[in-house]
Amino acid sequence: MTEPLLVLDNIKKSYGAIEALKGISFSIGKGEVVALLGDNGAGKSTLVKIIAGGLAPSSGKMVFEGKPFQAKSPSEAKEAGIETVYQDLSLCTNVDVVANFFMGRELTRSVLGIPVLDERRMEAQVAEALASAGTRIPSLRTKVEHLSGGQRQAIELNRFVHWGGKLVLLDEPFAALGVEQTRRGLEMIRHVASQGIGVVIITHIMQQAFQVADRIVVIRQGVVAGDVARKDTSPDAVIAMITGESLTGAGSAG
Repeated sequence: MTEPLLVLDNIKKSYGAIEALKGISFSIGKGEVVALLGDNGAGKSTLVKIIAGGLAPSSGKMVFEGKPFQAKSPSEAKEAGIETVYQDLSLCTNVDVVANFFMGRELTRSVLGIPVLDERRMEAQVAEALASAGTRIPSLRTKVEHLSGGQRQAIELNRFVHWGGKLVLLDEPFAALGVEQTRRGLEMIRHVASQGIGVVIITHIMQQAFQVADRIVVIRQGVVAGDVARKDTSPDAVIAMITGESLTGAGSAG
C-alpha cells in the first residue's frame, strides 16, 4: 500500500463546552476520491476548514505527504497544494478565463526592456489545460460572469491541477448546478483524481457519492461513524451510519 497523501489523527475541535469534532481519524490516498457524508451539524465543514487552514484544531495532528502539517491560514494551505472549492467559487467574474487562470502568476515577456503580459503564451497554456480535461469553452476571452456554473467550476479545478495541486476539498460543489452540469462535474472530479490528486467531496446527495467516490467516510456527531470502500457498501447502509440506526449488514453491499 502506498503512503497516504493526508492522515488525520484524532482531530478534535471545541468551542467552549461544545465539541464540534470529538476525534476524527482517517486517511486520503493520492488519486483517491473520498466522499464525506453526514447530517447538517455533523462536523464535516469544520473538518474541511481545519484541513484547509481556516481553523486550528483543539488537538490532534495531521500528516501531509509524510510530514507533520498544520496550515496556519488558507493561503499557507494553498502553497502546500491544498485547495478548497466552495459552491460560490473564488473566480473573478469581471475578467476573462485566461486572466482568472493566471491571476497572481501572470507570464511576461520583455519589450524594449519593459515586461509586458505574454497574452499569447498564457492563452495557449489555458487552451491546452482545458482541452486535456475535455472542457469546452467557446472563447477563453469570455468574461467569467457570462459562463455557466459548470464551466466556472471546470476552470477552477483545471487551474488547481495546472498549478500543481495535490489535494482538493469540494464543499457541496454541485448544489446550484443542473443535471448535465453535475454529470460533467463528476467526470471532472474523476479526471482530477486520475492525475494522482486526492479529492474530498462533501455532498448531501447519496447518488453523487456512489457515482464518484472510491471511499465513503461518514461523520456523525463529531466522530467517524463509518469508513468504507464504496464498492463494499450500499446507500441504505450509509444512511444507517448517518442516522445512527441499526441495519443488518450495514457497511456491506446488498
